[in-house]
Amino acid sequence: MLTKTILIWAAILLTVFIPKGNCRLTEKQLAAAIKLVRNMCMGKSKANPEDIEKMHQGNWDVDYQAQCYMWCGFNMYKMLDKENHFDKKAALQQMDQLPIDLQEYVVKCMDQCENAVTNFDDKCVVAFEYSKCLYFCDPEKYFLP
Repeated sequence: MLTKTILIWAAILLTVFIPKGNCRLTEKQLAAAIKLVRNMCMGKSKANPEDIEKMHQGNWDVDYQAQCYMWCGFNMYKMLDKENHFDKKAALQQMDQLPIDLQEYVVKCMDQCENAVTNFDDKCVVAFEYSKCLYFCDPEKYFLP
């Protein structure tokens, strides 16, 4: 029930924040959306906030809950298919929502990281490995929750 409530609020917030006739998020709107996903996924995965911060600083030595936190973020944006493979088509369909200055990074890093994972048995590990690849592709532009 909590997840449904959060998703409803997310839809309302994105509807309010996205200007009419232009679906592109501003940096501020993107930060608000990321914060919303971060808060929801922290609760779902029981990830330690320190581990999440460590990943954003390039330290990927984190526990399993933090890996599941990354899966939650990928799942929210429907970026993994049912076999835990990166869904590039779904990711590209969301490109128009991103600020223009992030689009080149996203395309470059999606291409670089599309095949970064070879074992798809554990969804949390898969999302973690993709996230790590996206980070090291360009740490300055990394924006996953």
